[in-house]
Amino acid sequence: MSKRDYYEVLGVSKSATEKEIKKAYKRLAMKFHPDRTQGDKAKEEQFKEVKEAYEVLNDEQKRGSYDQFGHAAFEQGGHGGGGHGGFGQDFGDIFGDIFGGGRGGRQQRQQRGSDLRYNIELSLEDAVKGKSLEIKVPTFVSCEPCNGSGAKKGTSAKTCTTCHGHGQVQMRQGLFAVQQTCPTCSGKGKVITDPCTSCRGQGRVEKTKTLSVKVPAGVDTGDRIRLAGEGEAGEHGAPSGDLYVQVNVKEHPIFVRDENHLYCEVPISFTTAALGGEIEVPTLAGKVKLKVPKETQTGKMFRLRGKGVKSVRSHSTGDLMCKVVLETPVSLSGDQADLLRQLEEKMGKSSTKHRPKETGFFDSVKNFFDDLKG
Repeated sequence: MSKRDYYEVLGVSKSATEKEIKKAYKRLAMKFHPDRTQGDKAKEEQFKEVKEAYEVLNDEQKRGSYDQFGHAAFEQGGHGGGGHGGFGQDFGDIFGDIFGGGRGGRQQRQQRGSDLRYNIELSLEDAVKGKSLEIKVPTFVSCEPCNGSGAKKGTSAKTCTTCHGHGQVQMRQGLFAVQQTCPTCSGKGKVITDPCTSCRGQGRVEKTKTLSVKVPAGVDTGDRIRLAGEGEAGEHGAPSGDLYVQVNVKEHPIFVRDENHLYCEVPISFTTAALGGEIEVPTLAGKVKLKVPKETQTGKMFRLRGKGVKSVRSHSTGDLMCKVVLETPVSLSGDQADLLRQLEEKMGKSSTKHRPKETGFFDSVKNFFDDLKG
């Protein structure tokens, strides 16, 4: 009796993906499996046909041979995998596939080492200009005597006899098969029978590493620098995690930073504010001259473009914002106080002209109380 086309058996096209083939197999296997059909011979034969088709089309090499030569590719070698036995175990495979494993499932992936975090504190100057520094990090590193394998030199880990290297075992309950981590090898698929004496079979040992960290110019509090592979080494040769260097910038006695802009307050004298003049203001690169126009009021903000911080991301440079604050004279001598009183007397005759804000404010206060009385 001639066999049906495997693609027809599964109800998929010849261009079907691996995912589509697996989905079709699950659906049909659930429908025709003998554990569910209660001795129906016709459906039992259909299940065998479905299983045979799946074992060929789900294998890339077998599928290629079948596409080229058809059933003749397996007539003598028996590569088609007729699958005429082991129904209970096969049904477990169906559920194993659904739950992420199965008799033919892959061995569990090695667990990479943990990521680490290291905090550094920088001055504003170092954060803006960038800096190279060395840090000491306590961590786990790969064991040198066993090269991270965990097995004594000259030996190697053996395939676990409980799970046969898959890292998982099945527990059957009726029609259902539940995947569990293998209790013998803890999901690794291998067992170390002769462990390395240096790391006691772990493949890693504790050590304090000295690392060089290049802090890029422009970093700010909250930024992280990733050092790939400098975290903890994984067990039994698994890849290492990463190290994240967390940046914190200390407060500065002069400047306050807001993203790429810097802010500072500059005290100026009464004379400079009234008559104007030139003052020196600080920047992170040194002092610069700032021209203060006459009649400048306290709180006036001056912008010095390009004197801020160069962004670590966009490479654009922020500005320096200087707020001038009028400083009231203190510790005046008698003569100095007399001069100020004379000035006040002369200005008092035309206060509206010389102090417009003060005059306007008290006029508003007077009008407010007049309205209340009215």
